[in-house]
Parts: sequence; C-alpha cells; structure tokens
Amino acid sequence: MFDGIRIRVGWRASIGLTGNVLTYLAAPLAFPLLIAVVYRESVAPFVVAIAATLALGGAFRYLSDPDEELGPREAFLAVALIWLLVAAVGAIPFLVAGVGTVAHPVNAMFESMSGLTTTGATVLEEFSIHSRSVMMWRQVIQWLGGLGILILATAVLSELGVGGAQLMESETQTRDLNKLTPRISQTARLLWGLYVGITLAAVVVYFGLGLALDPRMDLYNAIAHAFTSVATAGFSPEPLSVGAFHPAIQWAVVPFMVIGSTSFVLLYFFINGEPMRLLRNEEFHFYLGAMATVSGLVALSLFLDPGIEFGIEETLRHAVFNVASLVTTTGYASADFELWAPAAKNLLFLSMFVGGMVGSTTCSIKSLRWLVALKAFSRNLFTSVHPDAVRPVRISGSPVDEDVIRDIYAYILLSIIIFFLLTVFIVIDAERGNVRVTEFEAMGAAASTFLNIGPAFGDAGPYGTYASFPMSTRGVMIVLMWIGRIEIIPVLVLFTKAFWTS
Repeated sequence: MFDGIRIRVGWRASIGLTGNVLTYLAAPLAFPLLIAVVYRESVAPFVVAIAATLALGGAFRYLSDPDEELGPREAFLAVALIWLLVAAVGAIPFLVAGVGTVAHPVNAMFESMSGLTTTGATVLEEFSIHSRSVMMWRQVIQWLGGLGILILATAVLSELGVGGAQLMESETQTRDLNKLTPRISQTARLLWGLYVGITLAAVVVYFGLGLALDPRMDLYNAIAHAFTSVATAGFSPEPLSVGAFHPAIQWAVVPFMVIGSTSFVLLYFFINGEPMRLLRNEEFHFYLGAMATVSGLVALSLFLDPGIEFGIEETLRHAVFNVASLVTTTGYASADFELWAPAAKNLLFLSMFVGGMVGSTTCSIKSLRWLVALKAFSRNLFTSVHPDAVRPVRISGSPVDEDVIRDIYAYILLSIIIFFLLTVFIVIDAERGNVRVTEFEAMGAAASTFLNIGPAFGDAGPYGTYASFPMSTRGVMIVLMWIGRIEIIPVLVLFTKAFWTS
C-alpha cells in the first residue's frame, strides 16, 4: 500500500527472474576472463563484474517470492529491468579497465547499452589502446543481446501482443513450435542451440577464409565477428570494421547478417525438413526484395558518381554489403560511406527504417509491420472506391485481425514520433554544447540509436564515434537505445498509473 493505492504488479516475480538472469551473466563474463588469462592481461575488470552480478543477482533472488506468478505485467517489468541492469553490469569492465573514452561512466554505459541492444554505436576513439579481453567483451555482450532479444521476441512479446508482434503466431506458426517446446525455458534452449550452431558455422567460415586469404582474420577475429554478425550487432575489434579484411570475407559476412535477421522459428523448420515454410513466407520475400531493390539503387548511384572510382565488383560489393548491414541493423561497414554522394547516403538512411523479420535478432521497425501497413493502406484505397467490399488484409494467406493492424499503425507512428523528437533534441543540444551537427547528421544519429542500427553520418559515420556528441545527448541516446530495443511498449507502459494500480 502506498497512500491507499494498492500495487497490483507481482514485482517480486519480476525481480526473481531478473536475479536469475544476472546470476547467469557470470558465465559469459568468464569468456573474456579466459582471454585475459591467455593474453596475460588484467583479469580485474571481469572479476569485479562477476562479483557484482552475482551479488546483485543473489540479492534479487533473495527478495523474490516463488509463489508469485509471472503474468503479462510482471513480464513487462522484468524485460525492462533485465535490459537495463545487464547493461549496467556490462559497463563495469570498461570502468575497471580505466582506458580510453569508455573509462567515463556515461561512455561506459553507452558502450555497454549499445552492445547489449545490438546497436553497435561506439564512443571508442582509439581501438589499439584497449586490451584484447575488453574488446572481446564488447563482442560477447552483443552476442548475448542478440540471443536475449530472440528469446524475448519469440517467447514473450508475441504473447503480450506488443506492436503487432502477436502476428508471429500466424506468420511463423509459433504455436507449432510451442507444442514441441511447451515451456519458455525449453523454447529458449531450442533457440540457444540454433543460435550457437549458426555462430559456430560463422567462426569456421571466417577462420577458413582467413587461413586461405587474409591472416588478419585469425581465430580471435573470426570468433569476434561471428558473435556480432549472427547477432546483427556490428561491433568489431577493427577500427575499419569488416572493411579491414579481404573482399571474399566481406562477401561471406553478408549471408550471416541475412540469416541473423531471418525468423529463427522459420529457420528451425527449414533445417528440420520443412523449408517451404520459409521459402513461401511473404515477410521473407518482402524483406529480401527491399534489400535487393535498395542495393541495386545504391550500386547505380555509385556507378553514376564521378567521384567514386570503384570497379564493378567493388561497387556491387560495397552496395550489397552496406545496404544489408543497415537493413539487417547489423551496422558493419565495408567502406566509409560518409564519402559517398547524397543519393547513396539518403538511400542508406532509408534502409535504417526497414529491419529484418519478426522473431530474429534484428532491430528497427521490422519488415512484417511495414508489409501489413502497406497492405492495409492498399486495402483502404480499394474500399474507398468500393465501400461495400469486404477485403481482409492477408499475410501468407492468413487474415490479419483489425486490432492487430491498428496496433501496427500505432507502433509505426510512435516510432516515427520518437525518432523526430530525438532528432530535434540532438540538434538543440548540439547547439547548446557548441557542437556542429547538421540536420541530416542528427536524423542519422537519431535513427541509428533509437532503431539500434549503429553507424550514422558525419562524426558518427561508419568509421567515426559518438564521443563528439554532448554528454547529455549521449545520456538520452542510452535511454532511447534501451526503449527501442525492447519494442518501446515494455518501457513506456511502466510510466502509466494503470499498469501499477488498475
């Protein structure tokens, strides 16, 4: 009771789940600890982080109540807490290491939140001064974020109906999957196995190509880039990102970015003898079609740009790679597209808003929502001419409920409003901080952080850093990365009185 108001959220169940996740976080922290031992670097950043996450997780588990059930409200609260607190723990190695720009608390939290949300925006300025173990932790936390959002999207958001995510029930037959794995923990193990398998495949491919073509792609880099390509995340230990490697390796990264942004439920059926569920999927067609169309337009703009001297293969490679990187919200770069003509840069900017499939590791608005919105708009044009017609919106042959369509419209509108508000804030705050940021650069940075893309334009370009933005702007970006990654609603709903009391 607080002033006669009864709290109707079983918060003890929420912090119990949060405590479990924080306790389990000690296991992935052990990997960069091992790297530190191998390379004879300081283990203190990871020992301190492991101690902190075990202590915090233990305290949360002590306060939990096993008799309280985890319902929809409790799930919203747990999702928001988990992403926020894991990011806070993830910042500890940067702070304890005390090297470079990430030694500052705000920058450490920015780097960690960017990693966990698979955004890939960075405040690092000098890559070479950081230890291999700390750089690997950046990769690990992105891999964890990709797995976390995968489980969240498949097992939680589709059940809660966030922004039309319940459409995944009909679009990918998630209920069929739940019949095979009736509990969230079992579903998580199945997705974990698939995720690990694809990651290992990426390691083998990258390392094999490195042995044959480019010694810079050693085992360390193969593991590091496998973590962040499958997670569609984008961090790289190399300041030139994937552009530091042989062209064949750049081509090899593209299919793994595409796989990471494809529905893992459909991938599960694909490798278990039902490939047509994926190949006939309308969202899959839309997503690949959008990527191919924009890639072709970017390649054409590069061909026509007199300032670009790429050959045919190089033009196609950079167009396909960078469009795939932004559509899938991975955020790698094969070239500094900040130097390209405005036509190509504007096409890349539009790519940020597409996103991959629902039920994948990708971010942004996502292809399924755009597909439903476009079909609903087309239907509305038809019914304007034929007012008596009954014409349901169908996705892969299944009708879409009108309430779901309204949810999707609302989600897209809310996303665009937040994007524009963040753009305005970045421009105003930059002016206040005497930092030069053009409107286009502000729009790119706003889209890149809120939609969890990574690189933008100007100082925040593919080979740039967000460290030049005022500290207050970076602070707001941290919050917006958090909100955008978990689909907006699980955070915003916490600030309503009805959530807690009604």
